[in-house]
Amino acid sequence: MSGYDKELPYWLRLCLIPGIGPERQRLLLAAFGLPSQIFAARHAALADVIGERLSKALLSHDNQAGVENALRWVQEEGNHILALGEPDYPPALLEIPDPPCLLYAKGQLALLARPALAMVGARNATPQGEQNATAFAQSLAEAGITVISGLALGIDAAAHRGGLKGPGSTIAIIGTGADRIYPAHNAALAREIAAQGLVLSEFPLGTPPAAHNFPRRNRIISGLARGVLVVEAAINSGSLITARLAGEQGREVFAIPGSIHSPLSKGCHLLIKQGAKLVDSAQDILEELRLSSPAIVEKTATPVLEPVSAELDEAQVLEQMGFDPVDPDTLATRSRLTPDALFAMLTLLELDGRIARLPGGRFQRIN
Repeated sequence: MSGYDKELPYWLRLCLIPGIGPERQRLLLAAFGLPSQIFAARHAALADVIGERLSKALLSHDNQAGVENALRWVQEEGNHILALGEPDYPPALLEIPDPPCLLYAKGQLALLARPALAMVGARNATPQGEQNATAFAQSLAEAGITVISGLALGIDAAAHRGGLKGPGSTIAIIGTGADRIYPAHNAALAREIAAQGLVLSEFPLGTPPAAHNFPRRNRIISGLARGVLVVEAAINSGSLITARLAGEQGREVFAIPGSIHSPLSKGCHLLIKQGAKLVDSAQDILEELRLSSPAIVEKTATPVLEPVSAELDEAQVLEQMGFDPVDPDTLATRSRLTPDALFAMLTLLELDGRIARLPGGRFQRIN
């Protein structure tokens, strides 16, 4: 048994004590050394570091059941628990002010040593935004860059799907325990990432989804990456939190511009005004980060779907259109309407003044 294996139960015991979060954990480690040495310290010495109440909790709290559960979990194939300072712990996180003391990982640990880019954006993304996220992520992954995101709906999920298409693959940073997936809609995607990429969490096993956990995990999304790309974001989007954290951590911030009429472009435009780098291709990012791109290919094609005759209502067609100019063929693929049904709907929307016909046969939504 290695020294790390012998120390792991003490790491788990330390990190499962309520009220002693990462900051106090690091104070104790700095004062006493390894977790086993923390638990061997005298109460008075511990109280000098974290106070009387917490030192009592540290020495008396019974979390043995949680420790044993984690030790069983880590024995399963593909599961890992990484402690601060051990060889597999991601070096990029050692550069940020508040690295987690433990990381629970499921999948390919080698991805943590590769150059990476984080991609974030709106949960209620437009079809064009999701297509952009998938295309950028696939191009980056094909160039050997690992794509990091947060497994949320919308842009996150699209970025993960694109990352899985290249050797760079993808890492999902989640706001629950590594044994729980949220949202449930992305359960199949999470299983695919665990098999081909990596699922990573700082939260103990069994941690349910809680609103305050998701902004917290954003510092890991940005901290693991060379930079953060915001694909679509409203002014109040949580993606802007990730972008701010990236700037504070010394990472680059990139943003894709969009229509001035789209609410989901406002956040990206604000970032660009504040100094984020405007990009319209994955090559822009690779050049800025000085990463080679031996055979990068931009792919924007969407899967071919058979058209259906059922009609969508006007609001649904507008949602599929988004705010960027779009040609009828692309819109037919998104909506799965037959050409006749789509043309009839576009004519009604144009007569109603809700869309405009542009040169080249494209259409654009009018706010």
